[in-house]
Amino acid sequence: MSSLALSPAWRPHAERNLPRYTSYPTAVAFGAGVGEAEARAWLATTRADQTISAYVHVPFCKRLCWYCGCHTSVVHEYDRVRTFFRTLMLEVDLWADAIGPHAGAAHLHFGGGSPNALAPEDFLALVRRMADRFALRPGAEVAAELDPGMLSEAFIDAAGEAGVTRASLGVQTFDPDVQARVNRIQSFDLVAAASERLRKVGVGAINFDLMYGLPGQTPENVRASTEAAVTLRPDRVAVFGYAHVPWMKKHQVMIHEADLADGDGRWAQAEAADSALRAAGYLRIGLDHYALPGDPLALAAAAGRLRRNFQGYTDDPAPVLLPVGPSSIGRFAEGFVQNAAATDVWSRAIEAGRLPTARGLPVAAGDDLRAAVIERLMCDLTVDVEAVCRSQGFDPAALDEAVAAAAALEADGLCRVEGRRVTIPEEAHRLMRVVAACFDAGLPAAGGRHARAV
Repeated sequence: MSSLALSPAWRPHAERNLPRYTSYPTAVAFGAGVGEAEARAWLATTRADQTISAYVHVPFCKRLCWYCGCHTSVVHEYDRVRTFFRTLMLEVDLWADAIGPHAGAAHLHFGGGSPNALAPEDFLALVRRMADRFALRPGAEVAAELDPGMLSEAFIDAAGEAGVTRASLGVQTFDPDVQARVNRIQSFDLVAAASERLRKVGVGAINFDLMYGLPGQTPENVRASTEAAVTLRPDRVAVFGYAHVPWMKKHQVMIHEADLADGDGRWAQAEAADSALRAAGYLRIGLDHYALPGDPLALAAAAGRLRRNFQGYTDDPAPVLLPVGPSSIGRFAEGFVQNAAATDVWSRAIEAGRLPTARGLPVAAGDDLRAAVIERLMCDLTVDVEAVCRSQGFDPAALDEAVAAAAALEADGLCRVEGRRVTIPEEAHRLMRVVAACFDAGLPAAGGRHARAV
């Protein structure tokens, strides 16, 4: 098949609605039966030799991008954000007081929304509070997702002073027509200047997010945007497909479906970005990430240490992820917790001295088994299912039904099954979620709530 063409055999697979498998079980399975009591009990089991991570969700932006699927809102006055910030600082203390002895924080990740919706001095104070209360380790990664179109020099200076080590800039596209159609205007020169200044103040690693499937995008302008992006030499690039769900995100009605490519067009756009990145020397990492050969993510992938979490691909091995901010998700050995999504509900819990968890899910040994298989498929494109079963104390045949489901995909070229080893060929990497779904015991009940595979 042509490198840009979606084969007829793959088309129905590409159009399936499937989880992104940033966790297993997925967040769709979370329920109200897990709350603060479970979170506190799980926190208390943290071992003194275990590192921790924390994810902070800032649910505010300074502009509304019409493609956005995030939990966020636009604010025009800072009073609301300042109140949020003060509550966030209290939440950091609640988590720090509740967790047992640990080996310090190896990763802090700030997402949103847009963390640069915070005032520079507030962002600096927040990072310092977390570094103190979570015992930030020497050499830890401190990463922030930033909107380059709303990124002030003062905020960049604060990021440098705070010790941010990695910044992810939401570039999406450099095509001015596409930018206008999604209400995200930001020139190449603006992004270039932001990247340069971030590096100048000591933010040593820069990531770019790009998108395909936006209104007005074509393989040609996706390739042009990608080729422009790599001239700035970001350390990593993520290429995400736009999910059009106006019934869930009402502002997406501003995007006209007639301006969106069909499945074949989306495939060709994703392939155009892929070929441009690899031609520029970037290594493909898993499903949708790319990195320069010396980047820690590339090194982790080469060594079999690549992980998958709610921020995508990571080299973070910490077994504990603390959730900070509305809707943020945490992970412990015993299960998942998620904070209340509504900012007012979240803030009332914190003001009452409670952890703001609203739902979650305890995980069983069988969940961990399936999660391990899915993670290796998503990270390595191959997994020895029998070896994973044995390593977790299960019968080697425990997942034979799922292996058989994967074998049924062989005829279409999505994978190869040799005994109990499942391997996804490089040319089918974009459909890895289809293969991973074979090991998802909960998918039939929830498949319709997920984004399309491509």
